[in-house]
Amino acid sequence: MSNVTAVTDATFDAEVLQADGPVLVDIWATWCAPCRRTEPIIEELAAEHGEMVKFVKLDADANTDTVTRYGVVSIPTFNVYRDGELEKSLVGAQTKKQLLDALSVYLG
Repeated sequence: MSNVTAVTDATFDAEVLQADGPVLVDIWATWCAPCRRTEPIIEELAAEHGEMVKFVKLDADANTDTVTRYGVVSIPTFNVYRDGELEKSLVGAQTKKQLLDALSVYLG
C-alpha cells in the first residue's frame, strides 16, 4: 500500500491546505519521464518520513485548476505547504538528498 495520496482539484484544499503539518505535493504527468524517475524516491520518502510529512501527488493534466492557481509551469514540481501556505517550491527532477534537504526543517 502506498504512503502517497492522490489528490485532485476537488480534494486539494482538504488534503493539502487544511492538513495538520507539512505536505509535499508532487505535481506530475503520465507522459513526463523525469516524473516517472522521481516517483520511487517520493514513495521511499513517504515510507520513511510519512509520520512527519504528508506526501501527495497531483496529476497536472487532470487537475488544471490547481496547477493554474499555483502558477505551475514546469513538471515535475514539488511544492511544500504548511498551515495552508506554500513554503517551498522545487522545479525539475530532484534527488532524494535534494528533497530531504528541502524537508529537513520538518523532519526534526
